[in-house]
Amino acid sequence: MKRRRWLPAPLMSALLLVVWAMLWGSLGGGVLLLGALLAWAIPLFTSRFWPDPPRLASLGAALRFAPVVLWDIVVANLVVARLILDPSAPLHPRFFRVPIELEDELAITLLGGIISLTPGTVTADVSEDRRSLIVHGLDVADEAAVVREIKERYEKPLKEIFRC
Repeated sequence: MKRRRWLPAPLMSALLLVVWAMLWGSLGGGVLLLGALLAWAIPLFTSRFWPDPPRLASLGAALRFAPVVLWDIVVANLVVARLILDPSAPLHPRFFRVPIELEDELAITLLGGIISLTPGTVTADVSEDRRSLIVHGLDVADEAAVVREIKERYEKPLKEIFRC
């Protein structure tokens, strides 16, 4: 039987504590105490659901990648708002396939989630062989350019973060 560690995912615990404090908008003692308790308990009690927990290969790459994603979400919101508010703007909605080289399930899930978080695009499906994503774009004039951008801006850093 595998022995459980008292702090099975220290990085996740730290992230949970930071998110908890940000949600409360406070660094008060009670908020931090309850946040620390949750940040310890959640990974401890959910660790059995992660038989092969994902490991970040490059924390630095993850820290560099987060602002890129946040920036893209803000920019995409502005672009979609402009498209919606301007009824004369020509839209080119379509489904398209994005071939992927990621092998880690979490990395594939993150890629699909990041695509869906940037307004104007949504990941509709993952192929059975896990080699491509089906994505819908609100305004896709050049499908090849959008695929290149997804692969360069999102898949490439995820490959570095998870060493896929």
